Amino acid sequence: MSNLTAEQRIERCHVQLMKHPSFCLFSGLFMVGKVSVDDKTPTAKTNGLDVTYGRDFVGSLNDKQLGFLILHENMHKAYRHLVVWKTLYKRNRWLANAACDYVINLQLMDYDPHGQDIEFPTDKDGNQIGLVDEKYRGMDAHQVFLKLLEEHGDVQPPDGGEGLDDHDWESAEEMTDNEKEEAAKEIEDALRQGQILVGKMKGNVSREVQDLLTPKVDWKEALRDFIKSTTAGKDQTTWRRLHKRYIGMDIVMPSTFDEKVGPITVAIDTSGSIGHEELAQFLSEVKLICEEVRPEKLDILYWDTRVAGHEVYSDAELANVVDVTEAKGGGGTEPSCVPKYMRKHNMTPECLIMLTDGYIGDQTRNDWSINSPIMWCIKGNNHFDNASVTGKVVHVE
Repeated sequence: MSNLTAEQRIERCHVQLMKHPSFCLFSGLFMVGKVSVDDKTPTAKTNGLDVTYGRDFVGSLNDKQLGFLILHENMHKAYRHLVVWKTLYKRNRWLANAACDYVINLQLMDYDPHGQDIEFPTDKDGNQIGLVDEKYRGMDAHQVFLKLLEEHGDVQPPDGGEGLDDHDWESAEEMTDNEKEEAAKEIEDALRQGQILVGKMKGNVSREVQDLLTPKVDWKEALRDFIKSTTAGKDQTTWRRLHKRYIGMDIVMPSTFDEKVGPITVAIDTSGSIGHEELAQFLSEVKLICEEVRPEKLDILYWDTRVAGHEVYSDAELANVVDVTEAKGGGGTEPSCVPKYMRKHNMTPECLIMLTDGYIGDQTRNDWSINSPIMWCIKGNNHFDNASVTGKVVHVE
């Protein structure tokens, strides 16, 4: 096919893609992490940062197919699939691999539907190598995973099944938190630089990638602000301790202090799609917020299709919430069970916080009439429709 080595062909393909009005978006990503070629890798693989190509596989592809493969690997990096969907991999490696590939391959075909610059790799008999299915259009990897689980059960085919590449989950898991944060920043910076190039070259950026580049709200800060703005704690004054700011100006003023706020309810999604990592993150933030706003009582509701657990913590017990709480549930997902439960038990907290991954259907058809402000913290679901729920919505990284 060419006298060039696999390394030279990959480098040339990188340059060609950088000159393309749409694919130049990924220019910076090509330089994030290490790129290597070996004789052991059957097709290609990535740990979300580094990419390894199989020498024989590269040799079997024409230039358009090689371009597809390179973009495929770099889209795994762009979406940080091997970090974001770690819980899916732990549940079923093959389905996690397949779900990520279905999402990427559809998007790549949309970038070049007529195969002018890239085309799906094929084997020596002309059969397509890789996974693509229109029924997964518009879904993210988690949604596809759940569909695959429903259709195939917990299957575990050898060698990654029919995917185009392998995903090095083990190496990704060995990265430290600092390394993951640094990689995430490097990837985001590379995409933003690529976005500028796309604008200059009048190319296109897919909606999915635009979602990646949308500035994210600091959900922890937003959550604290919501609680503080909706709870009843008021600044009170006392003459027992003078205001230090005015003493130096020979002005005598009382200092202020905060009263404790009233009860807060946190409703935590424990349906089958929520893993231990998400629960731990939610609970650690709940603890921190309780320390800041000092509620007189914290109610934790664990829910799936019903409220499966109700725990109550007083002020003195809040510091040990993470250690003593016991999550319950694990079935389907029906968040409207929360307001029903609250009405039945006459719960009127200062505010209600819903912690969920957002795969909940349209809640506008359900009765959310409770006498408490509501905030939804949505984790890992950039396609969540904010208009489908009652209350404020913030997306969790």
